[in-house]
Amino acid sequence: MLTIYSDDHHLHHGRCELMDGQLMPCFEMPSRADHVLQRVKDRQLGVVHAPEDFGMAPLQRIHDKDYLAFFQGAWERWTTFGQDGDLLPYTWPARTLRQVIPRSLHGQLGYYSFDGGAPITAGTWQAAYSAAQVALTAQQAITQGERAAFALCRPPGHHAASDLMGGYCYLNNAAIAAQAFLDQGHKRVAILDVDYHHGNGTQSIFYQRSDVLFASIHGDPAAEFPFFLGYADELGEGAGEGFNFNYPLPAGSGWESWSAALEQACGQIEGYDADVIVVSLGVDTFKDDPISQFKLDSPDYLAMGARIARLGKPTLFVMEGGYAVAEIGINAVNVLEGFEGDAP
Repeated sequence: MLTIYSDDHHLHHGRCELMDGQLMPCFEMPSRADHVLQRVKDRQLGVVHAPEDFGMAPLQRIHDKDYLAFFQGAWERWTTFGQDGDLLPYTWPARTLRQVIPRSLHGQLGYYSFDGGAPITAGTWQAAYSAAQVALTAQQAITQGERAAFALCRPPGHHAASDLMGGYCYLNNAAIAAQAFLDQGHKRVAILDVDYHHGNGTQSIFYQRSDVLFASIHGDPAAEFPFFLGYADELGEGAGEGFNFNYPLPAGSGWESWSAALEQACGQIEGYDADVIVVSLGVDTFKDDPISQFKLDSPDYLAMGARIARLGKPTLFVMEGGYAVAEIGINAVNVLEGFEGDAP
């Protein structure tokens, strides 16, 4: 399987995130992608290529232009204050406040963020931009005839909405790739999100559309981040009604219950008859992940990949979460090898 990867991800290395009432070292770190890349090479999964540059236009198909301008210029504005620490929000336009965009950098950061888990550093824009190009290059390879490809994106993307960053995510790599498929002639795209945390950004982007089906298996948002999306009764709106499917599961869920949800999600995708599938590949469902509560073990990821392969569609895997760094490469590549082993 072809892998697309960029060293630019090392440019984003946040010093801290706001979690559990304190500033903590970031769980989302460069070594995550390094471990996955090394496992790809060790297992001889296939060739590894650097991304092409498709420019800003594909990003603008998903993300609001004012949001992109803010994100691209935020660090430079921050340094004019003589600061060199991570840029993090400290105020948000909550329910009782006006939803306006202030002139202030900090006000705009709060407006364009939904949590304190997406620090902006000197290299964050370039790393996120390159991650989107990684996804687009893998997407192009499938359009040109590859049956499957792996976009080793970092930072991840599925929590990023059209004009919101958060949850370690800035640009929604999976959504950008899905839109590119549509723009290049595909009629229907299915996105399967297997990350432990609900892909709230992806859902919000396509919630009123029928040309992208979204299915997500994740921790119950009544108890798990991102808390405010991911419930089973969220089925889409308007033209998108009936094209959004969430499968929230309780903490402690293992392969038996998780795979049953996967079977339901695959059933919806089969009924939709998508031209192509985008998999938001998070492996924070692993039993030893430090910020997640499912109990999948490494062999389960082989079975996961095999079931996705039986959908019989061209498939783009886009790297999302997974914070048990020592095992992230094993688990992510197990999905890809399981897929390859069951490929027709």
